[in-house]
Amino acid sequence: MKLAIIETGGKQYLVKPSDKIYIEKLQGEVGSKIEFDKVLFLVSDGEKMEIGKPYLSGVKIPAEIIEQKRLPKVTVFRYHSKTRYRKKKGHKQPVTVVTVKQFPA
Repeated sequence: MKLAIIETGGKQYLVKPSDKIYIEKLQGEVGSKIEFDKVLFLVSDGEKMEIGKPYLSGVKIPAEIIEQKRLPKVTVFRYHSKTRYRKKKGHKQPVTVVTVKQFPA
């Protein structure tokens, strides 16, 4: 089984080939190819294991952008009792939906 841990948008993701992941918004059109070059860990065919210090050099994980969208609205409500203070805000986080392609051997 092939596995990799990549870093993007300040977060780390455990990915396998043909995985669909939601990551922080990336620039690019739907259908465009991208590569993740910050690879922390890679397992190839269940035997060969590589660990980066902090990243693996020369290893890139190919992916394709499927969709650019925003997540459902999150309501933020601030309230202070006894002072008539009420604030209501909403936020929709922009995300990029990416599918991971086949890893290098």
